[in-house]
Amino acid sequence: MLKSMTGFGRGEYLDSTHRFTVEIKAVNHRFNEVVIRMPKNYGILEDKIRRAVSGTISRGRSDVFITVEEFGNKNRTVRVDKELAMAYHKALGDLSQVFGAALHSETENVYHIAKYPDIIKVEDLAEDVEALWPNLSTAIDTALNNLMSMRLLEGENIQKDLLSRLDKLDGDIQAIEARAPEILTEYREKLLIRMRELLTAVKAEPDETRLLQETALFAERTNFTEELVRLHSHVAQFRLNLQTEDAVGRKLDFIVQEINRETNTIASKASDAAVANIVIEIKSEIEKIREQIQNIE
Repeated sequence: MLKSMTGFGRGEYLDSTHRFTVEIKAVNHRFNEVVIRMPKNYGILEDKIRRAVSGTISRGRSDVFITVEEFGNKNRTVRVDKELAMAYHKALGDLSQVFGAALHSETENVYHIAKYPDIIKVEDLAEDVEALWPNLSTAIDTALNNLMSMRLLEGENIQKDLLSRLDKLDGDIQAIEARAPEILTEYREKLLIRMRELLTAVKAEPDETRLLQETALFAERTNFTEELVRLHSHVAQFRLNLQTEDAVGRKLDFIVQEINRETNTIASKASDAAVANIVIEIKSEIEKIREQIQNIE
């Protein structure tokens, strides 16, 4: 089953202390690119997140958005900058000498110094982010599953469209095959008419041997049987790859290039208006197929 490269998935994990919300948006891209946006303190988990996404998505650009909400009491600590406090105390002592005023009692002195900037700081203790990985991983897995469901659904619709266009290509190729013998017959008739026009003036009859030689040369020059065989083979390969579970976008793109190349060769060899019109139809379908497979993983 084909997988589209575009889609969106959301996952969430909630317990008494945290809510993890993960949103993944996937779009077309030649390679597998994962862009992660999350709180800075969770940066230690980036490699694990990237591996989780890359393990499920093999091609395309994936934008991963992670938000974290924390509940309950936070672990905090109070830190005292003792060296700064002693510096303030010394500075106050120097001032008291300058103004000839005694310092207050030690209790009052400590209280006032504690109010100065940066003496006492309340800090949140660092959270053990690694221990939260299983919870975050659950939210990521849910988001990936929802994303893949959307990609598979869109891939199914693309597959149906591609199969209908392949049917159209088969019909066009068969039309060229049916036209091939007519091209030779019409060329022989035109050549005979031209020869008769030229030989009428000298009252001579067309040389049947010469006519056969010219017709044979034309048949050899305009023979595109090999190209038709390869076209059938390429279309069959395309159909076969549509049934695989692997990422086939690049392979299908290569097959389309080959179909286009064989079609151009037929157009140059045939030198026939009817075939040229069919080739235009084929190339139109090829472009539509090419546009579709740009969205396939």
